[in-house]
Amino acid sequence: MNNEQQELLDEAYKNYSIVAGMSTQVESLKKEEFINKCKTDTEFSERWGLKIEERELSRDERIDLYCKEYTGGVKNNYEPPFDNFIDAKLTTRNIPTKLITITYNDKTIESYE
Repeated sequence: MNNEQQELLDEAYKNYSIVAGMSTQVESLKKEEFINKCKTDTEFSERWGLKIEERELSRDERIDLYCKEYTGGVKNNYEPPFDNFIDAKLTTRNIPTKLITITYNDKTIESYE
């Protein structure tokens, strides 16, 4: 996650912690537990206004990222000689495999890993 996403997570957890500290009705969770619960429990996530989505990028999405970075963004002009070639390029150039989207207080930030 990038710094901007981390700041959103910190803000959401801080607000959650204040409420959890003042209420016997709210389960007190550590930050990592809070984040994991937001990832896996839709109702909990909606209650605290923090949405965290992680998904694997498809091969085509990774090729698009590669093309933006190394071929001037022109995918149509890029025809890899064979599948193993492009797979090796995606790996050696450390093209991300995952998209992480965090939304909190109507602010959405995407990053790639």
